[in-house]
Amino acid sequence: MRIIFIVLCIALISCQPQSDNIASQDKPIDRSQAITLTLAEANRLATLPYDCIQSEYPYKSGIILSKPSDNALPIEHHPAFYGCFDWHSAVHGHWSLIYLLKEFPNLDNREAIVKKLSQNLTKANIEQEVAYFSLSKQTKSFERTYGWAWVLKLAEELSTWDDPKAKDWLSNLMPLVDYISTQYQAYLPKLVYPIRVGEHSNTAFGMSFAYDYAKTMDDNPLAAAIETAAMRFYSEDEGCPITWEPSGYDFLSPCLQEMDIMRKILDDDAFVQWSSKFLPSLFDNTMQIEPARVSDRSDGKLVHLDGLNFSRAWCLYTMKDCESCQAIADEHLQYSLDKITDGDYAGQHWLASFALYAFKCQG
Repeated sequence: MRIIFIVLCIALISCQPQSDNIASQDKPIDRSQAITLTLAEANRLATLPYDCIQSEYPYKSGIILSKPSDNALPIEHHPAFYGCFDWHSAVHGHWSLIYLLKEFPNLDNREAIVKKLSQNLTKANIEQEVAYFSLSKQTKSFERTYGWAWVLKLAEELSTWDDPKAKDWLSNLMPLVDYISTQYQAYLPKLVYPIRVGEHSNTAFGMSFAYDYAKTMDDNPLAAAIETAAMRFYSEDEGCPITWEPSGYDFLSPCLQEMDIMRKILDDDAFVQWSSKFLPSLFDNTMQIEPARVSDRSDGKLVHLDGLNFSRAWCLYTMKDCESCQAIADEHLQYSLDKITDGDYAGQHWLASFALYAFKCQG
């Protein structure tokens, strides 16, 4: 892992000094009780995507009708990713189950999970998914770029699993992956300004996941396109106003997501220089971010803030040499983790994926 935050943590006393949960350098942080992904927790989280990847309703299609035939049921347009309320949640629901199968050989309902994945990730189903993007001018940009990023993350996860089923599923998925890679390379040069919101269209988030795929799968043209775009968008950025976060519907941190992609594309020295200007509160002992509070988890927009807690955690966990950042991440992950299975589909159809990715970034 990068050594950059050795410098960072020497320079700062604490990433969040005024929180009772974050210790200063004068008092070493005790992370002996840091939250970890146990088999019991994995089984609990697995039930959420397992229960929804083949649930047709409720569903938010997001389709633009150009002709009568467009008005088909979601399962007809999306025979692989028709569950979990919307397309992108279905995609990362599949990612969640594959990640858990890899990490926990003794996962409950393993065979039943594999059966559902095999039913969904067939060659014919993926061919239909690809065909959907050619239905009309409007469908060409379907799920740009949030759903695109999760497809690439799904492919990356499959590619690193030495299992016969995984190889079959990845082979079936590749036509969709190749399509999205090509579309990404065409889209990024045309995007004049980055999208800095805390929801689906955030440019830094999409590029970060896509870059992981590109580097893992040796998709060099995609990696180069992302590097060029990220430098064009973000290289001159300074003083990100993290104290303005979060907005009421955020599930991504605009500041931390931007830092995440720049951490990946810059070398160590360049990242130290850039990040000290971009988020100086990491260096001067003034950064204060507390877990976001959710007032109503039955509201599909308000529950986004649980997702923000998880995505903040995964960005901070990657800063391995910043011990205080690790503690802030623990605090965010812990705050929302036990609230996922609250019985309401508004959060349950997607939040497990965010929690699991935060756990993945601990390693």
